[in-house]
Amino acid sequence: MEETPTDDLREEVLAAFAAELGDGLLESYIRPGNDLWIRVTRDAWPELASVAQRKLGFTFFDFLSAIDWLPSPFARDMDSQEDLAVHGRDEKAPTPMTQGYAGGDTRLQVFARLLSMSRQMGITCKVDVPDDDPSVPTWSSTFAGANWHERETCEMYGIDFPGHPNLIKLYLPGAFEGHPLRKDFPLLARRVKPWPGIVDVEPMPGNDDAEADA
Repeated sequence: MEETPTDDLREEVLAAFAAELGDGLLESYIRPGNDLWIRVTRDAWPELASVAQRKLGFTFFDFLSAIDWLPSPFARDMDSQEDLAVHGRDEKAPTPMTQGYAGGDTRLQVFARLLSMSRQMGITCKVDVPDDDPSVPTWSSTFAGANWHERETCEMYGIDFPGHPNLIKLYLPGAFEGHPLRKDFPLLARRVKPWPGIVDVEPMPGNDDAEADA
């Protein structure tokens, strides 16, 4: 009988987070020898950052961003235009929404990556973002590097970070509407302009001569 692999280091770290966060820790997942995922409540999100940095030695902030787990509602819009021309537009059944390791209850999640140099390991932190109140407390007071990442996440996903000192746009014009990294943001260029190669295709060299000889 094959033994289930274990990871004492990550089990120990997870137990320490559980002791500190209590009911704030919702779900976790360990991939032995590789990574640890932790999902917490929105209220526990700033506490997670503080505990990780000040008590457990995860002092290196790598990144913070978001993910939209919604299956794309535009489906065939993202397929090859040549495929549409040949095969038509078949109906596709809705794809079920899943939230990856450590689960989730919402379409949007914020996630961050922290590392401990002494343990030589990292953790991936996740928090659900409610549809009716897309906001998560800022990490910028604990990890200064989160400042820029939260600004980008706010701009691209429409998630607010209460407590952030200066949540202004990085890339888009002030009057721009919408959040480009959400799955329901339409890529209009794909609708108004065919994919390269489907129109105005030039004949390959020698084709005219071959047709004339036929």
